[in-house]
Amino acid sequence: MEADVVVVGAGHNGLVAACYLALAGRRVLVLESQERPGGGSRTEATIPGLPHRFDLHSAAHNIINMTSIPEELDLAGAGLEYQQMDPFSIAVFADGRRVRFHRSIEATLSSIAECDPAEAVAYERWMRVAVPLVRATMPSIRGEHSLREVLPRFAGLARFFGGGPLERARDLAGPYDSLLRRWLPSDLTRGPVAAFAAHAGVGPTVPASSLFAFWQAAYHEHGQWHARGGAQGLVDALVLRARALGVEVRCGAPVTRIDTTGGRVRAVEVGGEDGTRITTDTVLTATDPKLALLELCDPPLGGAAGTDLAAARRGNVVQAVIHVATSSLPQYAGGRPGDHDGLQSYVDRLDDLSRAWVQAEAGHLPDPLPLYAFTHSAMDPTLAPAGEHTVYLACPAAPAVVEGGWDARRDELAERAFETVERHAPGFRASVLGFAVRDPGRMIAEEGWPGAHPMHLDIAPDQLGFLRPTRRLAGHRTPLGGLYVSGAGTNPTGGIAGTPGKLAARAILADAKRR
Repeated sequence: MEADVVVVGAGHNGLVAACYLALAGRRVLVLESQERPGGGSRTEATIPGLPHRFDLHSAAHNIINMTSIPEELDLAGAGLEYQQMDPFSIAVFADGRRVRFHRSIEATLSSIAECDPAEAVAYERWMRVAVPLVRATMPSIRGEHSLREVLPRFAGLARFFGGGPLERARDLAGPYDSLLRRWLPSDLTRGPVAAFAAHAGVGPTVPASSLFAFWQAAYHEHGQWHARGGAQGLVDALVLRARALGVEVRCGAPVTRIDTTGGRVRAVEVGGEDGTRITTDTVLTATDPKLALLELCDPPLGGAAGTDLAAARRGNVVQAVIHVATSSLPQYAGGRPGDHDGLQSYVDRLDDLSRAWVQAEAGHLPDPLPLYAFTHSAMDPTLAPAGEHTVYLACPAAPAVVEGGWDARRDELAERAFETVERHAPGFRASVLGFAVRDPGRMIAEEGWPGAHPMHLDIAPDQLGFLRPTRRLAGHRTPLGGLYVSGAGTNPTGGIAGTPGKLAARAILADAKRR
């Protein structure tokens, strides 16, 4: 196939970019090294001998539902169905207390007040500050910057800073460990809010990480969503839409070299049994930008842009996941309908999470182990046989490189995770039918993610938005002619957003129009 644009990587961002390029009349070829498209957004039966299906990594789709991408690509028409999780989070404390965080702030305050009326008052006061900030900083719905959209953002920022510029500046510049201690009285709300912030891959003591706790308000504003059939539902809809637009998606086709002789793209070389050279003058990499630009490109990206990219950080703290097939959902004393729809936090204390991050960065398995769960089969029966369920256990603070190696520590991780769930949901062990551990060592080996980072680079304030992956590359263009970047490691962020793919496609089309 002749292609105007070759996209390297069939994760959701690569597929989003391919769709927008094809809508503009470009002929697009997508090359994927794995045997199936989707990257970290795949949903598979991971436990040998059992049919239960689990998301490999992306368990909740929030940011993409704050954008117009699903509407513009008519993904519903391609079979995508999103189901809202409400409550979006529930705090399951070992002492029996329960706090339910609903999309409705009022319903959330009522739940908090059942345990502590004063804590509910504090949470409401914090949300009065957090909601304007989120409205001012959330992703652009249509990727536009008209006065109609920009003016409300300035108004939101004015409301936020109106409470005291220096105080609000301190709130933004500090870690969310300190932020939550200032605003919330106890671990009744600090613990579960911190667990949700950690879900983004950012630690409680990271400077300027407070934004990730403030984004608790985003879930009240926009909800949290599950794609029916798992994250694969999004991928399947994107593939169907792309192919209907004339895109070729070729899997099992690892790109081994991007020829950038003379400072511009000449071709891509594909390994495997059907190794071939594909001549093209435009390539969009939707993979790890460091891998793409510093290793696949030949010669690699040099100069100041290359130096900046080489310095982009990947810390040692990543997520470890355990897929568990069960005969029943975890049983919570005093449970109510909807308790299993969203994230279920087993983080009893903010201190435990902050300490875990330090331990993981040093290569130690945290003790106690921070943990949360998603039980998508409670609302999506396509994931498990009738009467059985899936439990997605995630530790947000696991070491990519662990003392003793993951082969020696894998069983210990699972045992400690089960102990944690058992303390919060007695009887859980008896319900286990089988499980599979997706520790960082396996993520590196099976998915090819350097450092076990599905978001490619740390999610940190100095590596987000117009600084992601670096200031020089945040426009999705590179100094190498015809080479563009997308994916979780590019502007604006990782996670299930789709925005990096849309913005990269826009850059390609804008440059072509200028030429």
